[in-house]
Amino acid sequence: MNENDHSQPELPFRDIDAGASTGDAPADPARRRLLAAGVGLAGLSLGGCNIFDQKPTTPKTAADAALDRTLAAKVKQVVVIYAENRSFTNLFGNYPGVQYPLSATPASQYAQLDRDGVTPMPTLPKIWGGLVPQAQEVDGKRYAITEQQIADLRNAPFQIVDAHGAPLPNSVITRDLVHRFYQNQMQINAGRNNQFAAWGDSGGLVMGHYRNDPDTLKLWGMAQQNTLCDNFFMSAFGGSWLNHIFLISAQAPFYPDAKSGPAAKLLAVVDGDDPTGARLKLAPDSPKSALDGPPKFVRDGALTADGYAVNTMFPPYQPSNVRPAPGGDPRFADLSNPLVLPPQTYDTIGDRLSGKGIDWAWYSGAWQYALDNRDTGMVPDFQYHHQPFNYFRNFAPGTDARARHLRDAGLGDDASSNRLIADVDAGRLPAVTFYKPQGNLNMHAGYADVASGDRHITNLIEHIQRGPQWDSTVIVVTVDENGGWWDHVSPPKGDRWGPGTRIPALVISPFAKKGYVDHTAYDTNSILRFISRVHDLAPLDGVAARDRAMASNGETPLGDLTNALDLA
Repeated sequence: MNENDHSQPELPFRDIDAGASTGDAPADPARRRLLAAGVGLAGLSLGGCNIFDQKPTTPKTAADAALDRTLAAKVKQVVVIYAENRSFTNLFGNYPGVQYPLSATPASQYAQLDRDGVTPMPTLPKIWGGLVPQAQEVDGKRYAITEQQIADLRNAPFQIVDAHGAPLPNSVITRDLVHRFYQNQMQINAGRNNQFAAWGDSGGLVMGHYRNDPDTLKLWGMAQQNTLCDNFFMSAFGGSWLNHIFLISAQAPFYPDAKSGPAAKLLAVVDGDDPTGARLKLAPDSPKSALDGPPKFVRDGALTADGYAVNTMFPPYQPSNVRPAPGGDPRFADLSNPLVLPPQTYDTIGDRLSGKGIDWAWYSGAWQYALDNRDTGMVPDFQYHHQPFNYFRNFAPGTDARARHLRDAGLGDDASSNRLIADVDAGRLPAVTFYKPQGNLNMHAGYADVASGDRHITNLIEHIQRGPQWDSTVIVVTVDENGGWWDHVSPPKGDRWGPGTRIPALVISPFAKKGYVDHTAYDTNSILRFISRVHDLAPLDGVAARDRAMASNGETPLGDLTNALDLA
């Protein structure tokens, strides 16, 4: 890998946080005002103002109107497959034809700075806790890799290997990496992507990537036959939960009166007096250097200092991490627990679709199993925070919307146990389908491996390709967020909430451009833009707010995935 080649052109730099401490000259005040204007627009929509709850007033061109008609005539099913926690670089960094291949990235754009934001680290920190903390046996070989066995890593991206230097199989589960709202912004460091190691909790592992090809990653082969998007960013900074919420609603939930009740202990403590600040306040005993250990913060809460929920909260309805209140409705979580998010009431993409009479569903792997076994505690393979509709009042237990649209995908990989695959084979897919695989099949580091999720997702795609609805289907495969893994492409300047780090996304369809790498700038809510365009829906408030913030920041408008399609 030619990681020291300075002859390659550098990536475009986007200063996405004018207030970040980077050791550079102070940010231009006009740029800071533009960013603040974008955040203000987002805040208006989140506070209940309806200025964005309308269709754009800009007249469509004849070409756009023709494309709208073609989409409506040809695209009858949209399927969104939502995996977990991988940056684009982690899986596809050297995929042929990408705009900024990892192998051509100069040291000036990968060398990690220490916590002072100025000093390059002489080496990467150790992989704290070990690469493979718990012994695993894969294909007859035992893997248990401590932090002492992989040390003194060069301050650079590296291929993930075992203790003997051999490529680590995709079927081995590595340790997890921190992936949270504030840490993601601090790691991105105003678009420089040079403090991932400084603000992570896994040391040098953040810079690791896999050596993939069609023989080791089935989705690599799927990309070669369809379209890979190499400029696709997660919609929100931070972790899985917030990005699931953004996938269906494009805005951050609000926790009312958080400061005056038990939820006050969940409020993050940020640097300075501005509650919208993007940097956590360090604890007095936090190690000064990343080489000395993970950072410590005064309070890294689930809520922002002004009460928006940004890190994992628990569902108000079962299945939930929190049991029902004593003597309360068994279908509900105990709402007195401050970690339970009060039910949200703003619109989701489900509400928009239902409002026009368009059939849709969110299929969750192990959903019914979790409901049936909720009294036994944590249910294996089901992550409660991965069903975002379970946080919204319109989908409360007992509602028609819940019964119609929140569906169990079952378990496993075949039609006898996986209800989604059975519906695919029978041609019963609704117009819009979201699918969340069960935990061990979603690729999340710490409890899932890459290979199992790769096989499972590819198997589902192959069923769709053989099924009766394939000729009119568009599949989008992506992940919720980067999972803490480094990426070397700077996200565009949006609003307070994102976009965050670049993630992989594939468009698979009879209409997908074949063997194509799409360089169009997208975020996860480009999926919502696409669904809304196909079905002529009013844009969600959060999507409109993001678009206006991008325009205020002088950014190119985010695409709606139609550039990945050939509908001629």
